[in-house]
Amino acid sequence: MKIAISGAGVAGPALAYWLHRTGHEPTLIERAPRFRTGGYVIDFWGVGYRVAQRMGLEADIRNAGYAVQSLRSVGPDGQTRSSLSVDGFRRAADGKLTSLTRGDLAASVYSTIEDDVETIFDDTITAIDQHPDTVRVSFERTETRDFDLVVGADGLHSAVRRLAFAAGPDAEHYLGCFVAASVVEGYRPRDELVYVTYSRPGRSIARFALRDDRTLFLFVFRSSHDADPGELDARKSLLWREFCDEGWECKRILAAVDETDDLYFDVVSQVRLDRWSQGRVALVGDAACCVSLLAGEGTGLAMTAAYVLAGELLRAGGDHCRAFAAYEKLMRPLVESKQASAGKLIPVFAPRTELGIRLGQWVMRAMNFAPLGDWLVARTLRDDIELPDYPM
Repeated sequence: MKIAISGAGVAGPALAYWLHRTGHEPTLIERAPRFRTGGYVIDFWGVGYRVAQRMGLEADIRNAGYAVQSLRSVGPDGQTRSSLSVDGFRRAADGKLTSLTRGDLAASVYSTIEDDVETIFDDTITAIDQHPDTVRVSFERTETRDFDLVVGADGLHSAVRRLAFAAGPDAEHYLGCFVAASVVEGYRPRDELVYVTYSRPGRSIARFALRDDRTLFLFVFRSSHDADPGELDARKSLLWREFCDEGWECKRILAAVDETDDLYFDVVSQVRLDRWSQGRVALVGDAACCVSLLAGEGTGLAMTAAYVLAGELLRAGGDHCRAFAAYEKLMRPLVESKQASAGKLIPVFAPRTELGIRLGQWVMRAMNFAPLGDWLVARTLRDDIELPDYPM
């Protein structure tokens, strides 16, 4: 089948890989003018890691990744308040854990299909017209084309979801926070392989040293409304208002971010839908069921969903109705459990009170006690899904 996939992040290229392997003809459509790299650092483990292994990507991902040694919470003076070794996380993941930028993971996935799958950059789907045997797709720039299926892999603010599901803003459930991330060059100090965080009531800021003398900064802050200021300068001004009086290295970090146009900025939200398919159109990854950035496993879930969707299309002999239903039945319980746990993690990133900050630091110290830490981490990293072994 000819299958249009909107979005060339992680889920889209992963789906294109498995579809191409099983004889379909996928086409990726990406609104960005070129393939996007960089971005914030993710922790990659679990069922998504196992899918990456089946794609032959483990070596590439480990080479691109970082073997983080510890998490460190600091006070206004920069002194360490608590520290947590990552060893317990590695034990719980049986060593199958790494940290890398989302863009580096996406590039590894895309490299598996860039010579075999058509990608239309700098364009977006503007209309989806379904017929009994085909889907007519209109684009902003490309001529209208017919496909057998359309898959939205276009993220939290999915255009495909809006066009085919009549799902407006109500599908996105705001969790009360904004998140911003930026990568700058030459920042000092650097703490290699240590994720350094500083929290104040309602907000936190973190830095992590990347290769090539780059540093990633991550900002999380609570807000009663979800109005994104939109323009780059307005977003930077909002960060200044939220963080400039908060001590530690905040002013230095904000000044460094001012010097770059590289700023990821978005609401922390989840996507909750009654169904992930509508006729010949399906959703995958954040477009279908974003668990939120703070849940920590969205990328791995997206890779898993892509694998399962392609596998169920194979198992159903191309019967998309049967395949879409089986895909959702398998994935939904896992996703909903991750969504439920995500809300509990918000106080970790943006504790409401000084007492909440101190409690979080106490928990970090306590988790260095192996029996307790291993038990808590194992519960956090567990993926309640039996990954099918499709013949792909």
